[in-house]
Amino acid sequence: MITTEPRMTNLFLQLGLDASDAAIARFIVDHQLPAEVALVEAPFWNDGQRQFLAEQLKSDADWAIIVDELGEALHADAVAQQTGA
Repeated sequence: MITTEPRMTNLFLQLGLDASDAAIARFIVDHQLPAEVALVEAPFWNDGQRQFLAEQLKSDADWAIIVDELGEALHADAVAQQTGA
């Protein structure tokens, strides 16, 4: 059971990634996904990370909001390209 407050930095810690602001920003820039690739299907996750993300989305609890935010951030370029923004 996760008892830490759902924030992007804590999500990155749960995923075993560098949780500094700069590292999170760099991760998002470096790992943009095409629109058709779901967050949990991204090739850069290991099995444990993928399972964690899928469980959080399925639970639809507080962590699901942060995972959704990460998914939106990782799809930002694809959305901008589709909308011409």
